[in-house]
Amino acid sequence: MKTHIISAESGERPDRAENDQRENDLMGKLTNFLGSAALAVTTASSAFAADNLVISTWLPPSHPVNTEMFTQLTTMMAEATDGGITTELKNGLASPPAQMDLVLDGVADIAILFHGYTPGRFVGTKLIEIPGYEGNAEAASVAHWRVHDAMLKDLNEHRGVKVIALTTHGPGQIHSNKAVDTLADLNGLKTRLGGGVSADVGAELGLVGIQVPAPKVYETLDSGAADAVAMNLGERISFKLNEVAKNVYEMPGGFYRGSFSVIMSQEKFDSLPADVQTALDSKVFGETASRMMGAVWDDSDVAARKLTLEAGDNKIVTASAEDQAAFALIAEKVRAKIIGEVTEAGVDGQAAYEMIVKDMAAESGN
Repeated sequence: MKTHIISAESGERPDRAENDQRENDLMGKLTNFLGSAALAVTTASSAFAADNLVISTWLPPSHPVNTEMFTQLTTMMAEATDGGITTELKNGLASPPAQMDLVLDGVADIAILFHGYTPGRFVGTKLIEIPGYEGNAEAASVAHWRVHDAMLKDLNEHRGVKVIALTTHGPGQIHSNKAVDTLADLNGLKTRLGGGVSADVGAELGLVGIQVPAPKVYETLDSGAADAVAMNLGERISFKLNEVAKNVYEMPGGFYRGSFSVIMSQEKFDSLPADVQTALDSKVFGETASRMMGAVWDDSDVAARKLTLEAGDNKIVTASAEDQAAFALIAEKVRAKIIGEVTEAGVDGQAAYEMIVKDMAAESGN
């Protein structure tokens, strides 16, 4: 039904054509107004909408990487951006070695890499893994970030993605389903090794290396395919090693450390508002996030040690002074090898190593 408009000036009824034209003009203005209003509302909503980041994880849901590291990282990002960043954690998107491809392909925005799963690509990251450092995982993670930022990033091993944190788990030990009381007992032991420096050390110890991703460790030990696994103490909880590897042979300072990076899609980061980028880089990413993650590893090691000592059928055997001295010679050999590899890759390996030692000592209060 059409609306008829009376002229306010003459009081006369306009003809149908004039009335229709006025009616069309009015409806056009109303449509334009409503369209502009809707656009304004949409724009305002977009300004306050949070950017949701998909985080890929390949670790068990109860693992501290998920329950603590990514949870705290999410909180830190949200607080730094006044709620401008939210996250969604997704498990099982791809195998552990394929995590970088997920980020490069835009399937995930953030992921965690274990460098040992990609042999050949990561050389500089092996430097933090060598045995002999003094200090916990927090100190090592901070040193890891600092030496990367100062020197190792020039190797461009994470090309195509943005590195937002680097972390290192606590000292790696040998967890076995048979008694190991001396260094000599390790010779010929079928042992799951994660790659990286753990493989270099394992070769020197005479271990028969078996490489499977961490989520496969329980079944590998339970089936008898492996006699032992090299991992930090905290993984006794995460991977239920107290059930399938009831013995721990502990070398003070560890046989090695494991190196991780948390990466982000460079394209996704670049798409964020400039103030959000600045807030993340200055308040969350880098040393801050790396320190937090190292502290989480330390807490998990403490909890696992307590659990192991309280278990009636689990035990921890600490290497004797004689075995510690023998392993120190092995550690020295491995250290020289890795420093040489880093130098050959294009960075002064000795200078980078000395920087790590210095920063870890400073963090540890030595």
